[in-house]
Amino acid sequence: MNVIAKTQQFAQTLAVVGFTSITAAATHATAHNPRTDNLLAAAAAETTRSTLTLAARMLAGLPTSASDIADSAITDMAAVDSTSSNESADGEGEGVAEAEPDALDVLRDECYKRLNETATQFTAGETYCAGTFDGWLCWPDTAAGTSAYERCPEFITGFDPTRFAHKECGSDGEWYKHPLTNKTWSNYTTCINFDDLEWKHSINLFYKTGYGISLIAILLSLAIYIYFKSLKCARITLHMNLFTSFAANNSLWLVWYFVVIPETEMLKRSPPPCIALHIILHYFLLTNYSWMLCEGFYLHTVLVSAFISEKKLVKWLIALGWGTPAIVIFIYALARGLGGSGDEVKHCWMHSTSFENILVVPVCISIFLNLLFLCNIVRVVLLKLKAPASIQGSCGPSRTVLQAFRATLLLVPLLGLQYILTPFHPDAGHPWEQTYEVISAFTASFQGLFVATLFCFFNGEVIAQVKRRWRTTWFSNRARANSYTATQVSVRFCWFCICFRLY
Repeated sequence: MNVIAKTQQFAQTLAVVGFTSITAAATHATAHNPRTDNLLAAAAAETTRSTLTLAARMLAGLPTSASDIADSAITDMAAVDSTSSNESADGEGEGVAEAEPDALDVLRDECYKRLNETATQFTAGETYCAGTFDGWLCWPDTAAGTSAYERCPEFITGFDPTRFAHKECGSDGEWYKHPLTNKTWSNYTTCINFDDLEWKHSINLFYKTGYGISLIAILLSLAIYIYFKSLKCARITLHMNLFTSFAANNSLWLVWYFVVIPETEMLKRSPPPCIALHIILHYFLLTNYSWMLCEGFYLHTVLVSAFISEKKLVKWLIALGWGTPAIVIFIYALARGLGGSGDEVKHCWMHSTSFENILVVPVCISIFLNLLFLCNIVRVVLLKLKAPASIQGSCGPSRTVLQAFRATLLLVPLLGLQYILTPFHPDAGHPWEQTYEVISAFTASFQGLFVATLFCFFNGEVIAQVKRRWRTTWFSNRARANSYTATQVSVRFCWFCICFRLY
C-alpha cells in the first residue's frame, strides 16, 4: 500500500489552492509507515516466499545476518530460474513470477522481442548461452565464459535498482547451475542493499519503541482520569476519547509489527482475518484525526462563543469523532471489496490503488481545518491577553506574545499539526532522507506520549488532585499509626496499674 505516491499526487492538486503542506498528515494516516508498505507490496511481480519472509524479518527487527540474506537469495533465485532453464529466444516456457499477469506478460513480451532482435549477433559455430527470461529479468545471448549484467529489478522488496545482477555463461554454452539445486541460477545477491535494510530495521525499531512508550503513557493518563472523578468535565471527556483512540491505534500498530510482518505467510493462509485487521487498524487511525479535529473544534467554539451548551456540544462531538471514521472506513472497505482484485485480497490490501484517496481526503480536510482553528485561536488569545501598551516593554517580546506562543506549542501535538512540518519525502539517496525518516517516525510514534504529558501529567488540575490524594493518604496512615501507638501505651499503663494494686 504505497500511499505516499497517492498522497503526493493529491498534494499536487492541493498545491493549486495553497494547501500542499497538509498532505503530510495523509501520508501518516494511510501509509503511516512506508516501511510496512514497501515490505508487503509486490509491484509488478510476486516475490517468492523466502524473499518476502527474509525482508519481513529484517524490517520487523528480527535477527537476520548477511549470510541469511545471501543464502535466501541463492535458494530463491534458483527456484525462480528453474522453470526457465530451457527457455530460448523462440518464446517457449514461462517465468514463475505471476503476481500480476498483465505486467508480467509485458515484461516477457518485451524480453522476447529484444532477444529476437539480437538473435544474429553470434556467428554459426560460436558457443554462447541462449537468452532467457527468468521471471524477473531478461538475459541476452551471452558469449561462453562471460557473464551478463542487468540492473536489479526495482519491484522486488529490498533490492537496490542502481545495482546489477549477473548471470554466468559457462564455457560449454550453458548457463551456470547452482550446486544446491542443479538448476540454472541468476545471481541477485548483489542487489541487496544491506545498509539500507539495516537502516529500515532501525527506523522500525524506533516506531515500535515510540508506540510502546506512548501506549504506556496513554493508558496511565486514562487511569488517572477515570480514578479522579472530580476531574470530570467536557474538556476531560474529549481528552479521554482522544486518548482511547490513541491507545487503540498504537496497540494495533504494535500487533501489526509483531504479528503480521514477521508472519508473512499469514497473508496467504488467512486473508480475511488480515483484511479485517487492516480495516480495524485504519478505522482507529482515522479516529485519531477525527478526535484531533473534535479537540480543535471544541477549543475554538468555547473560545469564540460565549453562549454554548457544552453538554450538547460534547454529545455531538462524540458522535462525530467515532461515527464519521466508521462511515469513511465502511465506504472504503465496500469500494475496495467490490472493486478490488483477487491479488489485492491475497496481499491483505497492501497494493496501491485509487481507493486509498477515500482515506486521504478526509485526513487532509481534518488537518486543514485544525490549522484554521489554531490560527483563529491564537488570534483570539492575543486579543484577550493583550496588555496595555504602557505596560509592555520595548526590550523584548511581551508577556502576551509569549503566552500565545506557549499556547500554540501546547496545541500543536493535540491537533496533530506537527505533520505539516514533513509534507514531502526527499528523493531516495538525498542527504536529508534519513533525517526526514527520523523526524517522521518521532512525530508519529511519540505523539501519544507528548499529548499525555502535556494534557495529563503536567496538567495543573491533575497535579493538584494527585497531591491532595497523596496528602490524604499520608495523613490517614500517620493518624492510624499514632492511634495505634496511643492504644499500646494505654494498655501497658493499665496493666501496670493492675499489677501495682495486686502487689
